[in-house]
Amino acid sequence: MEFNKDNINRIRGLIVFTIVGVVAGINYRSLLALLGNCVSMVSPFLMGGAIAFILNVPMRAIENHTPVKKAGKFKRPLSLILAITLVVGILVVVIFVVGPQLVGTLMSLQKSIPAFFEEAQRQAEDLFSRYPGIVGYIENVNIDWEQTGKDMMTFMSRGAGTMLASTVNVAVSIVSGVASFFIGFVFAVYVLLQKEILVRQTKRLLRAYLPERVYVKVLKTTSLTERTFSNFLAGQCTEAVILGAMFFVTLTVLRLPYGLLIGVLIAFTALIPIFGAFVGCIVGAFLILMVNPVQALVFLVVFQILQQVEGNLIYPHVVGGSVGLPSIWVLVAVTVGGSAMGVVGMLVFIPICSVLYALLREAVAARLEKKGVRPGRSKGARKPSKGARQGAAGQGTAPKERE
Repeated sequence: MEFNKDNINRIRGLIVFTIVGVVAGINYRSLLALLGNCVSMVSPFLMGGAIAFILNVPMRAIENHTPVKKAGKFKRPLSLILAITLVVGILVVVIFVVGPQLVGTLMSLQKSIPAFFEEAQRQAEDLFSRYPGIVGYIENVNIDWEQTGKDMMTFMSRGAGTMLASTVNVAVSIVSGVASFFIGFVFAVYVLLQKEILVRQTKRLLRAYLPERVYVKVLKTTSLTERTFSNFLAGQCTEAVILGAMFFVTLTVLRLPYGLLIGVLIAFTALIPIFGAFVGCIVGAFLILMVNPVQALVFLVVFQILQQVEGNLIYPHVVGGSVGLPSIWVLVAVTVGGSAMGVVGMLVFIPICSVLYALLREAVAARLEKKGVRPGRSKGARKPSKGARQGAAGQGTAPKERE
């Protein structure tokens, strides 16, 4: 190898990279701790970015439907205020509509639960009267109540300090969370009011430090990611509203209790893809069970029917179609995301997988086109170029393959 200036620079860079990699591998715990501290410091701004992204969806829709001449320079602030008012208004309406019914539900449960336990006690007494051997077995169980009392007192005395420390930690966490949310919200407002300027500055920065080919690829991927996440957010909210309305109307027609409360509960839990509605089903079945067990069984049957309608007709078209991801990969994304990051992972992994799916599909189509393989006549599939067709003709008829 000739030791010219370029080769020396490459060797120097390789040596520096090796040293940095070795040092990072030895001190990986310290690096992870430092990374965690950095994430904690910028967490308010990450939260602000998430808030800005969510508010940008209704704000952009309002802004696009606002006449430019009438709004003038107040178009952006007015759209932002209306978007914030819309989101806060939905939350307030839900609280004021569901709140009174939730209080009534708790009051009725306060009356139903004692009756439920009285019935359970009566059933237990009947069981003991039929099988006296159970009573004898219980009487033979020896419990040292004095030692048990001492152990409880010791636990309480030791746990008092821990409980006080936990209370203080919870209070500090709440105050810190409120402060972080306020900082993030202010940051989100600034971002939304000046998003064109920020986008233009970011483009200039990327174009200055990246090769032109990489710059174009980054812009294309970023645009695809933003569009996919926006469509997914809008589709998920639409699907949740439709499902909640279906349950409310069905339960009202069938005269089942807690129709409005269960409908709103399922609408909120349905924001978690695929599995969220089942959480609402469990809570709704428990509420109805305290009133009438037969109606609880009817509710479970209704839930299965509506869930099949939603899963086979509504969700694939409203959400799956909005992100361009087949249903099987939606299920995989929800499962993997839930295992990795919980509820947040369920929400985030679907658009991420959609972006990766679109990029992979495009890359596969490009490589097949270079090889002269004609893709299947699926919707949106590109035709091979003239040169690729001529190359394929020289090698014989290329087999058809689907993406």
